[in-house]
Amino acid sequence: MSQSNLLKTRILVVLAILAALLSVAKFSHCANTGWATPDQYVHACYSDLPALFEARGLSTNEWPFASDDNSVEYPVVTAMVMYATSFAANSPVSYFNINIFFLILLFIATVLVVRKIRPEFAYLVPVAPAMIASLFINWDLWAIASMMLAIYWFDRKQYLASSVLLGISISTKFLPIFLLIPIVFIFWRDAKMKEAIKYLAITFGIWLAINLPFALTTPTGWWRFYKLNLDRGPDWGSFWLALQQLGINLTNLNYLSVLLLLIALTTIAILLFELKYTPSLASVAFFVIASVMLASKVYSPQYVLWLTPLAVIALTNSKDLHAFWLWQTTEIIYHIAIWQHLAQVTDAKFGLGPTPFAILTLLRIAGTIYLMAVLARRALQARNTHSKLLDLLFEGSKAYP
Repeated sequence: MSQSNLLKTRILVVLAILAALLSVAKFSHCANTGWATPDQYVHACYSDLPALFEARGLSTNEWPFASDDNSVEYPVVTAMVMYATSFAANSPVSYFNINIFFLILLFIATVLVVRKIRPEFAYLVPVAPAMIASLFINWDLWAIASMMLAIYWFDRKQYLASSVLLGISISTKFLPIFLLIPIVFIFWRDAKMKEAIKYLAITFGIWLAINLPFALTTPTGWWRFYKLNLDRGPDWGSFWLALQQLGINLTNLNYLSVLLLLIALTTIAILLFELKYTPSLASVAFFVIASVMLASKVYSPQYVLWLTPLAVIALTNSKDLHAFWLWQTTEIIYHIAIWQHLAQVTDAKFGLGPTPFAILTLLRIAGTIYLMAVLARRALQARNTHSKLLDLLFEGSKAYP
């Protein structure tokens, strides 16, 4: 590594550490007051880390999947992190501090992986305000760091390392499984379907190896995460709850969310077919994960931790930075809105009502769609106007013969 690159890396690490310290300061009020309700929402410093320490029996080192109705609501690797760190803690505060130590390390690692993929824009990750505000809400960075490494190795054609890491990431938080869609497309585009089958086999093999012992020994507790997501109604921050809060009540929500996701993924497929080159996984991962979150029945405040590094590695032109910052603005507005709405729900003296919260939720969604549109437009500047898809859609309408 040259002296110049080493200096830039060190500056980036310093930025990441400063961002982490700012986030620690943001959460410190709740740590000092014991995460009292509604105070923790009023001050926007709620965290699942201390909340679940006692609620899921971690304070007594209870096995995460032992209970049929009170098991941890996360996949296996996250559950094991929660369980292992509980042995070093004797209070919610100490449990929080132990876990954020590892989360800070994972955040720095994520920033460094982004630098490897998109060095010119890597600084955006540690300075993104919504990223800083959300670092310690949940354990998501465990999955995000492994996902980013999987993307990095995939684009360098290190498929074995990538598939192993993706299998681990899916076992940590299930969301990265949707990256298999663009991965298979890229393999198909490069005429490497044997590699695609091998990649899928290894990914699912790793997932099975991690999950099977838990699924066989404590099946009900292990399944709780998946059951909760299937049974969930319209939840905080989702498009569906926003509609409900505005007086639009829809039924068959599972079908509607799947339908919306299929529409979004079909749109992405059309975009990919329009490209005259094989895209990198880094350039398309944001579209897929953002689409999943737009269609989802919930949008937790920490989900921005997934989208920010993916948005950064999808950037290719500094002219698109305005869209990134506009999106971050909508995310930080939503971050404030969700906590103030929860403050009202928990009987705080002041808070945000359902109608303004729904409007601000839709504003966040609009910001995400705008960023996706700007990135798609940039990609389509190199459009293949003789793609097979266009032939199928439009050439077939011409007169015969």
